[in-house]
Amino acid sequence: MLSVLVLAQAMTAVDAERAFNRAAQIEGQWTAFRRYADDNAVMFVPEQKDARAFLEPLKDPPIAVQWWPADSFVSCDGSFAVNTGPWVRPGASGYFTTVWKRQDDGGWKWVYDGGDTLTTPRALPETPRVRRASCSGKPGTTEISPYYAIGRGASRDGTLRWGWTVAANGARVFDAELWNGSRFETVVRDRIAGQP
Repeated sequence: MLSVLVLAQAMTAVDAERAFNRAAQIEGQWTAFRRYADDNAVMFVPEQKDARAFLEPLKDPPIAVQWWPADSFVSCDGSFAVNTGPWVRPGASGYFTTVWKRQDDGGWKWVYDGGDTLTTPRALPETPRVRRASCSGKPGTTEISPYYAIGRGASRDGTLRWGWTVAANGARVFDAELWNGSRFETVVRDRIAGQP
């Protein structure tokens, strides 16, 4: 039992993303999405949905989407991470952004999943780039701008924060900010066009 707990605590958000993708290939796409989703998870398909309710009735497609973490941004305390990278499926490609929450047992569950299609997938580095927030200085407010009225969150220590908003035409914005010791830097900026 202790060895399982130690392994779970050693798992990074990159490891969780890779395990999530592997489960999608082996167990089925929506089966994996359900297994790795936090109880309060939201996803965009392309409109915002409560993930648990949306995923419950779905049957797994014959071929699952495949994705890989290219960048991972982790709070100083390790309680949350934002991963982003390319995805592909037959006839389509794009990028994803996932917000991960560390669980009490040391494992990870996703709380936000979004992305968009691209004509050419984003580049994938040989190994994912991982950047941890600074543990020095005082981040001040943990709240991201009230502009993100639809959804927002922050790590327990306030060194990683994110938010999203959706326009009437379905256009949406997702930003993640990482504390560098003196100020927040925007590390992920997703802009998804709406319907004309």
